[in-house]
Amino acid sequence: MLEQLQNIFPSIIFHQNLNKKKANEENYRWFRFEQDQVIGILKEELSGRDLTLLSAFLTPYQASFPALTEAEKKWRNIIETDDASGNVTVSPFRFVYFSIREDQMDPQSFKESLYEFFSSPVPILWENEHEGIIIEEKAENDDESISYEQIIDVLMSDLYVNIHFFAGPFSQQLTNTGEHYSSILSSARTAFTYSEKSVLSFSESIPFLLVDQTNESFRKELSNAILQEFSDDEDILQTVETFIQCNLNVSVAAKTLYMHRNSLQYRLDKFIEKTGIDIRDFREAMAVYIALLANMHKG
Repeated sequence: MLEQLQNIFPSIIFHQNLNKKKANEENYRWFRFEQDQVIGILKEELSGRDLTLLSAFLTPYQASFPALTEAEKKWRNIIETDDASGNVTVSPFRFVYFSIREDQMDPQSFKESLYEFFSSPVPILWENEHEGIIIEEKAENDDESISYEQIIDVLMSDLYVNIHFFAGPFSQQLTNTGEHYSSILSSARTAFTYSEKSVLSFSESIPFLLVDQTNESFRKELSNAILQEFSDDEDILQTVETFIQCNLNVSVAAKTLYMHRNSLQYRLDKFIEKTGIDIRDFREAMAVYIALLANMHKG
């Protein structure tokens, strides 16, 4: 479809390439496209009939992104060209993915609200109107890390905004930055299909990413081999998953599930007896956790 549109409208551009091509946003008509992309067509190429036809199968989009700061232009250039010359970063930095539920908050308002939590304005690169990447730099004498859980709590209580954050690892290397940027975007989108948490780190998402790269046949086999007769038992699976997420602590898991400790222990013992897998052992618990993830997405 895109190729057909490009044949008709040679000026088509993706919104994320706007700055790279040094184009003026106001000269384009914008539409939502496949996979949450936003495309623009020069207004001078569009007749009234063209607009009517395009609006019939594409959703018109009103772009409202804040103007790029100098720091954001620098980072956009590094990411798109992998050219870090003259832009040496002394302090460690990380890419932090964020997503906002559509139509809950416009980009400018989000940017202004986010600035309140940082000692200085942070670069924000938007992928579309509800997701993007924050570039967080760690100051040399900054002992306290930014709490993204706290940001969510404040914005949820004050503005009723639903937000997710995915914090990548800190790095001081500016080589292959574009590849790393794309990896964080892809990893975050995948991880949140497995987890209901509002904030995830790259390290805790590794099991999700590994399972996601397996094929459907293997996921089914893993689920059947490890979970066995419990693969469709929601009560047992929830109990086992919570136990693992609570670092194999029965007391904490019981409190989390609002369940008596003895009742939780009974379910765990039942799972151990029937499967022969002792989930009180870290290594076996890890195998069960991977199987639980596979069971969620076994097709």
